[in-house]
Formats: sequence, structure tokens, C-alpha cells
Amino acid sequence: MTVEEFEEFYAQTVGRLTGQLYVMLGDQQEAQDVVQEAFVRGWGRRRQLQRDGQPEAWIRTVAWRLAVSRWRVRRRTADAWRRTDVPAYADGPGPESVALVAALRGLPPKQRRTMALHYVCDLTVEQIAAEVGLSASTVKTHLARGRSALAHRLHDPRIEEAPGA
Repeated sequence: MTVEEFEEFYAQTVGRLTGQLYVMLGDQQEAQDVVQEAFVRGWGRRRQLQRDGQPEAWIRTVAWRLAVSRWRVRRRTADAWRRTDVPAYADGPGPESVALVAALRGLPPKQRRTMALHYVCDLTVEQIAAEVGLSASTVKTHLARGRSALAHRLHDPRIEEAPGA
């Protein structure tokens, strides 16, 4: 099947297949998603689809299997959440956390990652260097610059500086 033939096949069948999957699944968005994914997979098998002679059936079958696979993943995820003792309600982040995350977003990505690895993941300078592929001195530079930038971004003018500071 040539590119043009596949595009024509797509144009002629996508609506019908989406409608069929919608009836099977009962969810329009899910039907659109799995049909599109099936067409993406079919694109790489254009010649095979032509040889088999039933490309629409192949797309429909793949779309159905994708939907079933998604259901299984969702069910396993839901089961896993039910098995854990997660409190019904968790407090959202406080204003300090929101301010910190906003300040971190203002850092360059390498500094932000280095700061997170050091202060959130509790990694040493050497561990960070090994994980991100930087020298220890570069990691130290990122940490120093990140701390300096955060100090300026998180400065609260309402807080008076201590005398003699």
C-alpha cells in the first residue's frame, strides 16, 4: 500500500472505525485514541496490510486490543491503590512549598536538577556528578549558584534583617 493509498484508506475508514469502537467501548474519546494508535501502528505495516487484504479488520482488531490493554492497566492500577493504606485526604502543598517550586522553576534546568538531587533526593556531590555526568566541581558550582539565586528569589521583604547582620 503506497502512502497515497494509506491516506485514502485512512480518510475513508477512520470515521467508521471510530464509530464502531465507540459502540464497543462506550467512550468516544477512548475510541478516537485507540483508533488513532492503531492507524499509527498500521502505517508501519502498510505493505502487510495490503497483502492480508483486510486492513480495516486489522485496524479494528488492533484498536480493540489496545483498549483492552488500557483497561487492564487501569484495573491493575486501581487494584494497587486499593491495596495500599493511603489516607483519604492529603493536605496540599503549603505556601512555602509553592513559593519554593516557583523559585526553582526560575533556575536553569541543570541547576534545578542539581538542587533537587542534592536537597530533595539527599545525594552527595559525588553521587550527583556520577548520575548526571558532570564533574564534582561543576556540581558544586551549580549548587552554589542555585542557592544564591534561590536566596534572592525567596527573599521576603516583610522580614526585617537582624541587627548587625
